[in-house]
Amino acid sequence: MKKIILFIITLFAFSVSAQTVAVQTFATGLSNAVALVHPPADSRLFVVQKGGLIRIVNSNGTINATPFLTVTGLSTESEQGLLGLAFHPNYATNGFFYINYTNTAGDTIIARYSVSAIPDIANTTATILMTVDQPFNNHNGGSLAFGRDGFLYIGLGDGGSGGDPQGYSQNMTIDPNFPSRVMLGKMLRIDVDTTFGSLNYGIPSTNPYATTAGLREIWAIGLRNPWKYSFNRLNGDLWIADVGQSTREEINKTTFPLPNIGLNYGWRCYEGTSVFNTSGCPTFANTVVPFTDYVYGSNGRCSITGGYFYTGTLYPNFANKYIFADYCTAEIGLVDASGVITWNANLPGVITSFGEDVNGELYITNGTSVSKLVDTSLSTISLNESEVTIFPNPATNELYIKNNNNLALQNISIADLTGKVVFNQDIQNIDSNTVNITSLAKGIYLVTVETQSGLTATSKIIKQ
Repeated sequence: MKKIILFIITLFAFSVSAQTVAVQTFATGLSNAVALVHPPADSRLFVVQKGGLIRIVNSNGTINATPFLTVTGLSTESEQGLLGLAFHPNYATNGFFYINYTNTAGDTIIARYSVSAIPDIANTTATILMTVDQPFNNHNGGSLAFGRDGFLYIGLGDGGSGGDPQGYSQNMTIDPNFPSRVMLGKMLRIDVDTTFGSLNYGIPSTNPYATTAGLREIWAIGLRNPWKYSFNRLNGDLWIADVGQSTREEINKTTFPLPNIGLNYGWRCYEGTSVFNTSGCPTFANTVVPFTDYVYGSNGRCSITGGYFYTGTLYPNFANKYIFADYCTAEIGLVDASGVITWNANLPGVITSFGEDVNGELYITNGTSVSKLVDTSLSTISLNESEVTIFPNPATNELYIKNNNNLALQNISIADLTGKVVFNQDIQNIDSNTVNITSLAKGIYLVTVETQSGLTATSKIIKQ
């Protein structure tokens, strides 16, 4: 990230006539939330707070009063702090999880912890896996994630300042004074289930530099500040959002099985699809060409916040799309299979991170709250707005169905977001119908109107 300023996101206005990405507040009362993850097969969401706390958000949106873990001895200057969390694929049986934070010396620490006998509380004893010296207080990366191969991927930025002044992203020469800085601007890959020599982790034999001392952990080079990256939970593809310098913000996609040839994502030679500094660099064709990128500064956009390839089931319009945001405009972007970006939901405040629940549904954090990502259009409408109008939205006690073209309406049904029908009523062919919804709890519902000929119109409403 270029800058961290945290605001509160409020509920975005919904539209029933066009595809709209919006958010529904799920949990509030957080502080400087910068990551959101869940353990395997677990409905809880774990929120990483930059100041050192990991908080548990339950499936009903409540936040546990006692933190899951409190990390002390942090530097929180600029982009430093507690930044990343990943649960072991076998967390349910071994209880291990891993964090990425910045210590008081300003260096990146990768550490392993374990859960206590109480599922909502972690043990406080840490095993340090890795320390990486940081020359500046920005571009630390921070994300952690396990790939489908079972290895832990660690994304590190180029060390900071601007323009990668020391050339760390492309550097593969070890500085004896700062040997760990060769890791900067790289994607590392380690095996947490084995050990190598004196290390508290192992080196995958397929790592491209597995036999070269000092470089063994490196899987790929050429990153500026990967904020953030994620794996498609269904097929293992890796998506990396790399924050740009002053020209382009880029998204990289690497398909599974991930190659073991030493990928080069291009920075500082190239910034997205633009040339930045090609002194001593490979050709653009010999780097990983971004899946897509967008112009820095266009409409105020200036810093990408990576998200997820949607694998949920509630919102068909999200299917086959990678969903991310721009930090500066709080716009949410949807990337299709051709790399075309569609911008939606210019929200107030900022979006610091995305999260995915056990079902593949998406959430965002804005520092102080967690919100669900929702689609308000459904794209299942067979009737258009000029024929049937459902209002008001939000609604309190009643919904009105205006039958503009005197269609032969037959039925209205209302379902919650799990698909459970909570209201069903036959309706007559009259100019307007009134539906009493006082019995419905507050929330978002899918309203479907059906004609006698079988045409349907479905939209979402908020009951407040």
